[in-house]
Amino acid sequence: MANERDKTLKALKTAIQMEIDGKEFYLEASQSSKNELGEKLLKQLAAEEDAHRKVFEVIYNDISVKKGWPTGKLHTGGGKGLRTIFSTAMEEMDKDVKAIPTELDAVQTAMEMENKTFDFYKSRGANAAYEAEKQFYEALAVQEEEHYRVLLDYYEFLKNPEAWFVQKEHPSLDGG
Repeated sequence: MANERDKTLKALKTAIQMEIDGKEFYLEASQSSKNELGEKLLKQLAAEEDAHRKVFEVIYNDISVKKGWPTGKLHTGGGKGLRTIFSTAMEEMDKDVKAIPTELDAVQTAMEMENKTFDFYKSRGANAAYEAEKQFYEALAVQEEEHYRVLLDYYEFLKNPEAWFVQKEHPSLDGG
């Protein structure tokens, strides 16, 4: 089981670094965002990456010291706050927002990062040695998928705010 433990520790180190890199990216992107929604959304993503990192560090230390996956419920942060931030901000946003290419690029990069992280967590969950480990990685994968969806929504909004509002409001052609 030592070999399995070493693989798990290596994966946890990778996950910790991915979360550190994600947090740094989101903080930098939030500082260069030209609208309040982008700034809030990216800062919240940075906070969620940091929460994930902290949980990974606890798990890493438990496995290093106790030689096994921690028992009990591990809280990964949730991810549901992003959708609320996005929805609330959209109610207050001006339909004439103009996106700058660097912000669109940053959001695309963030979406790619979330996809890579999702794939990593899905793979780790599928190859987990412990049931708690599997459940943990699956929960994280769900959160990363939600991050991606929110970023995609934001990207679509930035590209074409008018079309985004029309799509989200689902206007009826028959006036009803």
